[in-house]
Amino acid sequence: MKARLLALPALLALCAAAFAAPGAAAAPAAADRSPLRYVALGDSFAAAPLVRPADPSNPACVRSLSGYPRVAAALLGADLTDVSCSGATADHLSGRQHPRTAPQYEALSAETDVVSITLGGNDTALFNLATGCVNLLPEPLGRSCAATHTPGGEDVYAAAVDAWAPEFDAVLDTVARRAPRAQVFVLGYGAYFRPGGCFPAQPFWARDADYVQRTVDRLGGVLRASAERHGATFVDTASPGAGHDSCAAPADRWIEGAVSTRDAFPLHPNAAGSRAYGTALAAAVRASGAVS
Repeated sequence: MKARLLALPALLALCAAAFAAPGAAAAPAAADRSPLRYVALGDSFAAAPLVRPADPSNPACVRSLSGYPRVAAALLGADLTDVSCSGATADHLSGRQHPRTAPQYEALSAETDVVSITLGGNDTALFNLATGCVNLLPEPLGRSCAATHTPGGEDVYAAAVDAWAPEFDAVLDTVARRAPRAQVFVLGYGAYFRPGGCFPAQPFWARDADYVQRTVDRLGGVLRASAERHGATFVDTASPGAGHDSCAAPADRWIEGAVSTRDAFPLHPNAAGSRAYGTALAAAVRASGAVS
């Protein structure tokens, strides 16, 4: 969203070698193969802020050792370099986000085998949108963010998401240039609200919860389309997250609500969500043939 699963592939490989037909060359054990060199780029959806345990290597990024990159790397037996950082934008891939935080692109090289990335939520201010949609009182005792951001039928946030699409195209171009051998996996953002939301359990009016999720899904569409244009693999996190949104019972949530009930930042993946997304990513990497 672990290490004990890694012994199974090696054990199976050793057994296969032991029972090989006489004269046949024994297949190399999985443990003898070089591990995948995996680099994780992205923002807080990957970094999983406040999910324990914290990554002590860069406190400024508020990164977890249980985010989805760590989960995927453990399942794949990969050598992970996780440079995801809470609050990251596309600018922070090429420039320093914090004084002692190197640009994320610097982690890439010609030796990189796998790259994962979740990006765009901060570039398009979706977190600001979500927090600005909170209403503690029922209609009409407040203001609808959906109405505020669609004046005259023009959707301000939809326009911002669409306008950002070329920037993500440029990101994937740069990733391909810096890591020409790598298979790239783009993860979308998850399911935050079910249709109609769940006011007052989560303090978003029904039309506002739908507006937030619609905008998140629009960004997911941009990420998917860009991935397809660049020969990358899009990993859907919203569809499998149905029923695990912030309206679910706390034990069933993958995304926390306006107030976090567990170790996770509000409106961000918790440990269960990170496990689910990391498992989906590992399955996508295996399906791609990057690892057997």
